[in-house]
Amino acid sequence: MKKIAGLLVSLTLIAGICAAVLAYVNTVTKDAIASVQAQKTQDAAKAVMPAGVVAVEGGANGAPFVGKDAAGATLGYAVSGRASGYGGDVELMVGFQADKKTVVCYRTLKASETPGLGMKLNEPSFSGQFAEKDGTALKVAKDG
Repeated sequence: MKKIAGLLVSLTLIAGICAAVLAYVNTVTKDAIASVQAQKTQDAAKAVMPAGVVAVEGGANGAPFVGKDAAGATLGYAVSGRASGYGGDVELMVGFQADKKTVVCYRTLKASETPGLGMKLNEPSFSGQFAEKDGTALKVAKDG
């Protein structure tokens, strides 16, 4: 009985120390991880904007990113969206022309889809089919 109690105390101490170390590492790295994620989102917004965009603004609190030319005219928008995929959540950044309907392109922010069919969303042969399409008319078809 004493042996089991000793093992239980040892295991509890080890688990407590590990939990404290993990909590400390999380506290130290939380801001850096958030900063990298924000930069990744900003870079994706720039990447999906129409040609001629020199400045990207907005994007705070879920608002769309707005792409402007050198004169300050709005050339396009970028929005992020999330949906459930077969292997987990899929998060995309989609760029639109100034008419807010015509798709420029998209970039994958996060995807944990299955290799093969699911990850084709990152291939240019797949993603290129949406360029210059009316984003309000795009629908998912069960077949094809």
